[in-house]
Amino acid sequence: MDQMSYRVLLRKEPEGGYTAIVPTLPGCVTFGDTIEDAITMAKEAIELYLESLRAHGDEIPTEEGVLEYTVMVKANA
Repeated sequence: MDQMSYRVLLRKEPEGGYTAIVPTLPGCVTFGDTIEDAITMAKEAIELYLESLRAHGDEIPTEEGVLEYTVMVKANA
């Protein structure tokens, strides 16, 4: 099986734990109590997401051509 890579964004939640978001796969969001848990859950969510796309004959999104930047702005802008 081919390997694919996807970016996972982790957000620390005020009540504890981490939300994991996969920007390239809309709606692919999960949660873990620790960073390691969140990454494990994200991997499982991605695999299930791709499995569902394949089962429905849908195209598998890739991150080819994706550029990522961090932009700084004034907080009072």
